[in-house]
Amino acid sequence: MVVHPMDGEFRNIAKMIRDIQIALLTTVDREGRFHARPVQTLGIERDRSLWFFTDIRSEKAFELARDVRLGLGYADPKRRKYLAVAGTGRMLRDATKARELWTVEQRAYYPGGPEDKHLVLLRVQVEQVEFWFAGGRTAHLLAAVRARMTGTPAAIVGRNSRIP
Repeated sequence: MVVHPMDGEFRNIAKMIRDIQIALLTTVDREGRFHARPVQTLGIERDRSLWFFTDIRSEKAFELARDVRLGLGYADPKRRKYLAVAGTGRMLRDATKARELWTVEQRAYYPGGPEDKHLVLLRVQVEQVEFWFAGGRTAHLLAAVRARMTGTPAAIVGRNSRIP
């Protein structure tokens, strides 16, 4: 995966995305329903854009041509880290960028390589990220004791934040 240097809180988000790599991409289908599918994150830029490959003939491509809004969900249950990304998607052809992001595993989907006639880049411009770092068993037990003693349920066990 190609990752360019970045600053601030997004640097931590980018590391999580790089570590998790696979997201559920959600678009809006022809009937106005949500349509989710797994995608592999291939690159992260300092301008808060994420890169993916897609097939120009896919439902995803048709859906994004009609409505550029999308969501990406990343989950790492073992480390109890979760991300929800909101943004917009744009498809483009750029042979140089495709070669930069290319891995041999991609040939399963694009036999013609980075210049495959059906391959297009999907550039997602991140508009907002919400993340959760859930506490482990001990944190949950302490929160349960605190809730029992005070009568007030925990709002969240761990950390939750939103980055515009």
